[in-house]
Amino acid sequence: MTDIKNILVALDLSDIDTTLIEYASFIAQALKVDKVFFVHNIKKYEISELFDEQLKEINLDEIIGDELNEKVEEKFTSSAEWEVLISEDPYSESLINYIVNKYQVQLAIIGNKNRSKGTGVVSGKLLRLLKCNILSVPKNAEPVISNIWAGTDFSSASRKVFGVAESLQRATAAKVKAVHVFNVPVQFSPYIPKEHLDLKIENHLKGKYEKFIKKIKYQGDLTSEIIPGRDSGVAEKLRIKAQTSKVDLIIVGDKGRNTFSSLLVGSVTEELFNQDLDVPLWIVK
Repeated sequence: MTDIKNILVALDLSDIDTTLIEYASFIAQALKVDKVFFVHNIKKYEISELFDEQLKEINLDEIIGDELNEKVEEKFTSSAEWEVLISEDPYSESLINYIVNKYQVQLAIIGNKNRSKGTGVVSGKLLRLLKCNILSVPKNAEPVISNIWAGTDFSSASRKVFGVAESLQRATAAKVKAVHVFNVPVQFSPYIPKEHLDLKIENHLKGKYEKFIKKIKYQGDLTSEIIPGRDSGVAEKLRIKAQTSKVDLIIVGDKGRNTFSSLLVGSVTEELFNQDLDVPLWIVK
């Protein structure tokens, strides 16, 4: 895994900001990060012309900057250096991408706002645009990592997931489980009893897992679980199982390939990214 030296945290003055600041503080301290950039984009075009006159003499940048600096000062307890950046851009995704590139950011922390109100920076566009890792954090997520699920389809593309998992395990002593969700190919179901297919596929995947683990040479304790998707989609099954298993971080890759699962393919990762997850989701680029 590439060392994470710089982190970007996207804030929007909504209730989720406190969660993001505290989570960023935890990650920055655990991974010994150099600097954290807290970014807020003021969308002045969203302010009605009715208020133009009242806002004419007000320096919004300064007011919002002071407010965010005060909040970060209170909630950010890591020893890492930090800075609040305020900007005005019609497109938050473009602004975040610019800052990621300018300051060589390796991790962008954003709020999972699919279930809450706010300006919202979470989008499929952002997922595709950024070249750095993305950590999507739901509101009220606890800044704790003790139980990690690392999604894999056993392809070479998923090896990078375990680089992140290994670094986090070393930093937090968390348990790490390699997880693979499979669905029985629909085209086979009319001809072969489903229970026979499940068993056949599961045995096949166990063999692939053993070869995969030997190849990546994971340095740490690692368990595994192969989960039949049944009638639900891969992303939905992973979401449900993670919540019942008290997982506090899911790590997946932005792409991958496998005969029986599209867990790491962009469409499934994006589906997970846009779900109302109660668990933080780390997407490895």
